[in-house]
Amino acid sequence: MKRLNTLAVTAMSLLFLGVVLFAGDTLAQHKSLKEQLVGTWKLVSSHNVRNDGSKIDVYGPNANGILIYTSDGHFALVNTRSDLPKFVSNSRDRGTPEEYKAVVQGSIAYFGTYTVNEADKVITAQIEGSTFPNAIGGPDQKRIITSLTADELKFTNPAATSRGGTLELVWKRAK
Repeated sequence: MKRLNTLAVTAMSLLFLGVVLFAGDTLAQHKSLKEQLVGTWKLVSSHNVRNDGSKIDVYGPNANGILIYTSDGHFALVNTRSDLPKFVSNSRDRGTPEEYKAVVQGSIAYFGTYTVNEADKVITAQIEGSTFPNAIGGPDQKRIITSLTADELKFTNPAATSRGGTLELVWKRAK
């Protein structure tokens, strides 16, 4: 009888453990949007889609970019053209007006904090520092998630461009 009770308790324990592990796996597969965003993303493309449907490759072909989301609600972004000119002086503080113009027009960097509205699939960024000073402390910036998988993030930024249209960005998770 004692052996039967031990066997029954062992079987029940294993069954309970299996249910707990299965539930844990199921929960892991249903991460929140914020949990799915956390990590490092590499820029694939950045297009300004104009109202007439035409597209402009904002940072040119082979753009470089990185976007980092942390679990505690911070982010950092840097995007650059791949063809930025080298400074003839080889000194960052002694560029020509043309070199400075090319760099400012061909790159953006900013950082701050973010929140995620799970229901609306919207990332809201509060910019604390930027290479475009007008963005610092300005109105919150909204990013509308159009697609998110384990390896790819797509979002739009409807207010990002002064040229009219919507900015569409595609990111690939960095490995």
